[in-house]
Amino acid sequence: MTQYIAFLRAVNVGGRFVKMEDLKKMFALPGIKNISTYIQSGNVVFDSAEADRDVLVKKIETKLLKSTGFEVKTLIRTMPDMEAIIENNPFKKHGDDMALHVSLLSAVPDADKVKALLLLQTEQEQFRVDGGAVYILVKKGAYGETKFSNTFLEKKLKVAATTRNWATVNKMLEYKTK
Repeated sequence: MTQYIAFLRAVNVGGRFVKMEDLKKMFALPGIKNISTYIQSGNVVFDSAEADRDVLVKKIETKLLKSTGFEVKTLIRTMPDMEAIIENNPFKKHGDDMALHVSLLSAVPDADKVKALLLLQTEQEQFRVDGGAVYILVKKGAYGETKFSNTFLEKKLKVAATTRNWATVNKMLEYKTK
């Protein structure tokens, strides 16, 4: 049994509201157990014996579409994946006036697309791409104004993205089972 975290793109924003209790029920699919949610932004922790993440994603996205009436892009990570994201943080030392966010990607982006993206960062908006994660460092309170939004990253990197703040990324490890 593997413990997974599903990070849902654009849940509880833009009129696409889902109560967390309802979301837990939507995840109650064959082979999925021990379901819990964290805050209203679409973070679902669950266990499954299914090793193929693509199978899990398809199963979950199909159920969410059927239940909500709208497409919900789902990105899945394991607890070891999340530990690696935290460990690989390239911005471990940054000023108190800066805030760190992580955009999780549906696939590792093409190296040429990453190189082109690197040209767009500034001193106020820095980022690093590490596999299927983009670390975004911006002035505190300014993430909503950064050009490095999910939509921007998706257009530039040609992969799906969903972003969480650093506190949420770290909080997800508290759900880790022994």
